[in-house]
Amino acid sequence: MSTTTATASEPIWFIDNLARIHLDGGQTGGAYCLVETWGPPGDMPPLHVHRREDEAFYVLEGRLRLFVGDEVVDVGPGECALAPRNVPHVYRVESEESARWLVLCAPAGFDDFVREVGEPAERDVLPPRGRPLDVAALAEAAGRHDLEILGPPGTLPGDV
Repeated sequence: MSTTTATASEPIWFIDNLARIHLDGGQTGGAYCLVETWGPPGDMPPLHVHRREDEAFYVLEGRLRLFVGDEVVDVGPGECALAPRNVPHVYRVESEESARWLVLCAPAGFDDFVREVGEPAERDVLPPRGRPLDVAALAEAAGRHDLEILGPPGTLPGDV
């Protein structure tokens, strides 16, 4: 593991979010990664489960509702919640404005998934709404990173 100075990470359009990978597995010896995420109101990715890593959500702005197994957790600024590995989960942005949060995954690996399925952001803004999402292609890429897509956006853990 090497010590590096802080640098601005490049913005990535990741599904319907703007993401920045602040620390990746290469910087942490594979121990963890830290990804900043910004999502629009109502944003909800596909229901999924991480097979390798635990995922923590620390909210900076706005509100998230996390559906983790049978639990529903509301998380606001300065609050944190955990989605343990092997537990199906999804979030929804509940605030009327966008939300911004940090995702800490241990061990690292989620950062590689974000880079693979994301695309360099054309501007430092949220991606345009209504971009097509190929759930099958997303699921295939997820499988390469020990993630499993369990349903399309809008699916909750109790639905599967």
